[in-house]
Amino acid sequence: MQCSIEETNVVRPRANYHPDLWGDRFFNYTPPDTVIQGQMEQAAVVFKELVRQELLVNDKDPKERLAFLDDVHRLGVAYHFEDEIEDIFQKFYNKFYVDSCYEDDLHYVSLRFRLLRQHGFFVSCDVFENFKCEDKGFKDFLASDVQGLLNLYEASYLGVHGEKTLDEARAFATTHLTSFATQLSSPMAEQVAHALKLPLQRRSIRLESRHQISFYESKLCNNETLLKFAKLDFNLLQILHNTELRDLTRWWRSVDMEKKLPFVRHRLVEVYFWILGVYYEPKYSYARMLLNKLCKILSIVDDIYDAYGTIEELKSFTKAIQRWDKSCIDQFPSYLREMYQVILDTFQEIEQNLALEQRSFGVYLLQQQMNVTCQAYLHEAMWRHENVVPTFDEYMKNAIGSSGYLYVITASFIGMGELATKDAFESVDRTTKAQKASCILARLLNDIASHEFEKKRNHVSSAIDCYMDQFGTSIEEATRGLQAHIEEAWKDTNDEILEPKIVPKPLLLRVINLSRTLYDMYHNAEDGYTTSTFTQEKVAKVLIHPIASSYILVLCVSFTTLDFTFVLRNLPLC
Repeated sequence: MQCSIEETNVVRPRANYHPDLWGDRFFNYTPPDTVIQGQMEQAAVVFKELVRQELLVNDKDPKERLAFLDDVHRLGVAYHFEDEIEDIFQKFYNKFYVDSCYEDDLHYVSLRFRLLRQHGFFVSCDVFENFKCEDKGFKDFLASDVQGLLNLYEASYLGVHGEKTLDEARAFATTHLTSFATQLSSPMAEQVAHALKLPLQRRSIRLESRHQISFYESKLCNNETLLKFAKLDFNLLQILHNTELRDLTRWWRSVDMEKKLPFVRHRLVEVYFWILGVYYEPKYSYARMLLNKLCKILSIVDDIYDAYGTIEELKSFTKAIQRWDKSCIDQFPSYLREMYQVILDTFQEIEQNLALEQRSFGVYLLQQQMNVTCQAYLHEAMWRHENVVPTFDEYMKNAIGSSGYLYVITASFIGMGELATKDAFESVDRTTKAQKASCILARLLNDIASHEFEKKRNHVSSAIDCYMDQFGTSIEEATRGLQAHIEEAWKDTNDEILEPKIVPKPLLLRVINLSRTLYDMYHNAEDGYTTSTFTQEKVAKVLIHPIASSYILVLCVSFTTLDFTFVLRNLPLC
C-alpha cells in the first residue's frame, strides 16, 4: 500500500475558517451546589406528578385535552410521559372516524390530524374536505380564523405524496397568515411570524422548547403547573448538558487537535448543540457523548478532504479507512497521522465498551459507513482537482454518501442499547426512505447555505452549480429547484412515519431529529456551522442562559411532601 510522505510548499485548498468562539467557557463549567440541584430535582418530581395527573383526566373536553397535549410537546417535557401520551393518542385514533365533535372547528380538526400523524397514526386528509367548496378550494370565511389557519398550516407539513388537499391547505394558510402578520397583536403576531419562518415539524425540540416556554408564559390562559415544570426541567437539563460538554471539551483538549490541525473548523460546542437536537433526554446521555465524539471526528475528516489534503494524500487516507489498516500510519504526513490515530483510538474505546454488552457489531458497521463517506468525499475532491462539474444527477447520487448522514445515523444508534439491533444497523445499508431523505436534506440545505462562502475559494461544485449547469438556470431558479427536492424528501420522511416500522420508533425519531437539526445550522442562506457566529445566539439560549425564576423553588425544600405540593401549586412564576 502506497502512502504519502510529508511535503513542503504544497498548495492546499485552505478555507481560512474562523477560530473557536467559546474559549474556556465550558471547559471551566461548574454545576450548581449539590444541595440546590437536589432541591430542584425534588421540586421537579412533584411537578411531574401533577402534570401526569392532568394528562390522565379522562372526562376533559377533547379540544382542551388535545391543546394540553400539544403544549406538553411544545414545551419539551413530553419525554417524561411517553407511555401515557401514546395510550391517549391510541384512544383518539380508535374513535377518529366516529368522532363528530368539533367537526366544523378548523383548529380542532387540524390539531388532531397533526398530532396523530406525528405519532405514526395514519388518518386521512379527507377530514379537511368539510372546509372546502367544490372545485373552489378552501372556504373564504376561514381566512378570518387565525388560530385555525395556524393549525392548518402546521398540519399541512405532515403531508405525503399525492395529498393535493394538504398542498392546497398549505398555500391557503400561508397566504392568509402572511397577510395577517402585520395586523395581529402580541403574542399571536409573534407566534404566526415564528411559524412562517419554519413549521413545527422541522424544528428541533430542545431549541424550540426554549421559544415555546416564553410564548406560553405570555398567554393569558396557561396551565401554571405545566409552565413551572417546563421551566424547571429546562434548567435541570441545561445543567446536565453543560456537564457533558465540559467533559467533552476536556477530551478534545486531551487529543490536542486545535494545535495539531489548526486548519479545520474547531466547532466542538456547535457539534454538541447539533447533537442536542437528536436527543436531549437524560437517558440518552451515553449515546449523546458517543455521537459527539464520532461527529467531531467526521467534521475534521470532512475538512481534510475539502480544505487541506492533496489528492495523493486523500487517496492514501481513503485506502487506510477502507482497510482499517494502521500499518502505514508512520508514512502519512503528520496531520493525517495524528487524525488517523484519534480515529483508531476512539473507535477502539467504543468497541471495548460495547463488547461488554455484546454489541460491538455496531462499531464494525460504523466503520463501513465511514468508508462509504470517505469514498464520497474523495469523489468530490477528484471533481474539484479535475475542474469537473458533474451533472446534477451524478452529484446527487454521490450526495447520499458525501452528506455524511449515513455515518451520523449509524453513529446515533450506537449508544441506544438493545433498541439498536443488528438489523436496525443494517437498515442503514439498505437506506430507508427517511434515512435517504435525511441525507438529501443534509446535502441540499448545506449547499444552499454555504454556496456563497465556498465560491470564494477552490471548492467542488455545489448542488446549485450542478443544477444551473445541467438545466441552464439562474441561481434563483436553481435554488427553487433544490427547494422542490427538499419538499419531496420531507414527504418521504412523513411517509415512513406512517408505514409499518422498519426500525423501532425511537430509532426512526433519531433520523427525523437529525433532519430537523439541519435547520438549526443551515437556514436563511446561512451556514451556521462554518460561520458559527450565526448560531451563537441559539447556542447561548440552550446552553448558557437558564430560564429565570425557577430557582425560587428551592425555598420550598423545608416543607413536608404534602405542604411542598401545596406550595408548588401556589408558587408565583417570578
